[in-house]
This record gives sequence, C-alpha cells and structure tokens, in this order.
Amino acid sequence: MKKYITYTVIVLTALMALSCDGDRSSGEITLEWWQFWTDPAIKPTIEKIAADFESANPGIKVNITDLTWANGREKIVLAFSSGTAPDIVELGSDWVPQFSSADQLAAIGKSVGADTSQYFGWSPGIYENEIYAFPWILGTRVLYINRSLLIQAGYDQNFVPFNWEQLTECCYKIDSIGKDIHGFGSNAAEKHRLYKKFLPFFWSSGAKILSDDGSFSTIASDKAYEALKFYKELSDSVGLIDTQRRLEDAFLDGSVGVIISGDWLLKRICNGGHDIDFITTIIPGPKYPGRSFVGGEYLAVSKQSQHKAEALKFIRYLTNRENQLLFCKENFSANPSHKKAAADSFFTGDVNLQVFYKQLNLSRMPKIDEHWPEIEEIIEITLEDVLFNDAPMAEALYQAKLDIEKLYSAK
Repeated sequence: MKKYITYTVIVLTALMALSCDGDRSSGEITLEWWQFWTDPAIKPTIEKIAADFESANPGIKVNITDLTWANGREKIVLAFSSGTAPDIVELGSDWVPQFSSADQLAAIGKSVGADTSQYFGWSPGIYENEIYAFPWILGTRVLYINRSLLIQAGYDQNFVPFNWEQLTECCYKIDSIGKDIHGFGSNAAEKHRLYKKFLPFFWSSGAKILSDDGSFSTIASDKAYEALKFYKELSDSVGLIDTQRRLEDAFLDGSVGVIISGDWLLKRICNGGHDIDFITTIIPGPKYPGRSFVGGEYLAVSKQSQHKAEALKFIRYLTNRENQLLFCKENFSANPSHKKAAADSFFTGDVNLQVFYKQLNLSRMPKIDEHWPEIEEIIEITLEDVLFNDAPMAEALYQAKLDIEKLYSAK
C-alpha cells in the first residue's frame, strides 16, 4: 500500500510539472516578447520578422505583446518585480542601467562579444563591464526648416543656421512674416519628450549633469544657465508651444518655420503625401554645430527566462543586417545599429538620412546610470517650472542639483 501511494505521488508530481510547462511537454518553446512598435504602418513588418524566425526555427514560437511609451516602463518594472517578466523585452537606451544594475537582465557578453565590432551603440547596454542589452534601432533629433518660409524671410534657399545667433535671427525673421506664422516649435510638458528638446542646447553649451566622477551634480553651472536662458527666450519670443505631434502638424501645414524632430517626421512627409519644401540640418551650438540627444531601442533577455539561448537567438535574428534593413526601409528609420546596414545605399543615397547619420556622430547619450529615469524626471520638472511657470532659472537649476544629489546620498 505504501509503495502504491509513493508511486501515485511520483506520477502526479510529474504530471503537474508537465502541465505547468506545456510548451516543453509539446516540444514547442514559446518566447514572450514585449515591444513598443505599435504603429499600423510598421507592426506588420515586426510580425513578418517574427513569423520568418518561426519558420526558420521549427519548435520556437514568438508571442508579441505591445507596450506604449506612456506606461510601458511601469509595466516592465512591475513584471520584473512580480516575477512575470517576458523572455525578451525592448528597452529605451536610458532604461537599461536601471534593470541591469538590479540584476534583472541576463548577461550576454560571452555570446555576443565577438560580434560587437559589427554594431554601433553598445555603451547603454553595458553595466560593470558586462553586456546586458543588444542595440537595435538608434535615433537622434535634427533641425527641420520650412524652406518656403525661409525664402519668404529673405534667406537663400540653401541657408542653414550654423550657431545660436544665426538660429535666433532665422526664427525671428520667419516669425515676422505674419501673425499666424511662428518661428520656432517649442515642446509642451510631455513626459519623455521635453527634456530631449532642451538637452541638445545644454550639451552644446558644454554643460554636464554630473561631474566626471559622479560625486556631485553640475546642472546648476553657468553653461547650463546660458543654455536654458537661450531656449526660454526662443520659446517665449517666437515659439509655438504644443505637443510634439501638433508641432509637427504645424510644421507640415506651414505655420511654424523651425522645429526639432526625429526621423519619424521624414516618414510622415514621405508617406503622407505632404507638399512641403524643407531642409534638415544639424542642431546649432553656441558657435559651432552642436550636439543632439541620441537614444535607441535595446533588446534584453530576462534573467528569469527559462529559454535564454532561444531568446538570444531571436534577438540576433531581429538585429541582423537584412532584418534591420527591412525594418528601416519600412519605417524610414535613419540609424540602424548594424554597421553594414547603415552603409546601404538606402541611407547613403538620401541627403536627409545622411544628416541624421552626421548628427548621430555629434550626439550624446545620457550618462549610463541606474538613476537616470529619476534624473530625467527632475530635469523635466525643472524645465516645466522655468518655461511654463516662470520660475527663476538659477534657483530652479540649483534645486535640480540638490534633488539629483539626493538620489546618490540615499544609497
């Protein structure tokens, strides 16, 4: 009787284990992938790449879950903390340190180390000399100028502002064309967007958020003050203040002359049938061409995943030259991480995409820091107070310095 009971327990335990891991019992593995590309124009390409991977790898399925930039990071944080993280997760470049420092991502350096020279943009995926995330699609922002308004303002059709003085003069002259014309598009208080419009001027001035050794914040420096003063004066005097999407609408409608935007606006212009004569150029600095904000989409494997090898196999498939070219051509993305993809004639033969390529080489990523999401929020609150609530600039920057330094003193 005891032997019978013991045998029954063993059988039931085995059956329960199989039922809890159905994909293994059926010989099929399902990879859960959380990603942010939900635009109907590009989602079919994402699904095609996943389907092609499944065809090339019988026994592996990819289940895609869509996230939004509005609350995607919060959902990812919750999933990791609750032990329900997907096998593969797409992360913004400035989010990676938060998860790698918390020991929530699988180390992939041994598997991809030999191929790092083939890709741009590894630094955000590296924490304490180990690789935790694979660069996929990079992105920066450039200056867009309405050429028709530029000519009406008295400029040559090929003029581009080289420094802050020329940019200011250009925006003022365009703004003076008529009451319904604005010289500059200035971002409203949008999460994850406002600070990306200010940081190009901040970095171009030579300002820094943290000291080189990370021991204190330098955000309240004279250079930071001058950058904020320049941006606020441009915004207050000739700026149309609105959301990113509405600023782009206004640019396409011919009611704003100069805006800062990414390659997604090229896609709108090319695919939307917009009749607009425009120029793209590098964001100006105080005296010389300036820096811009660069970020990107990174792919990481959860440390919780039971299928790490298969997950990494899918990441390498998604980021290979052919699939990056397919994605970029369909989405009109300017900056693939694969170097051989970036050398394709699709990019080298387009003057606007080349501007993005040049700007990328003059751009900066935020400091690789686990506190970056909190620093980003502090910067955005500071900008909102100064730009929209008329807070004194020096006091606001000093408060930002104190708030940033609290993040490190709390360790």
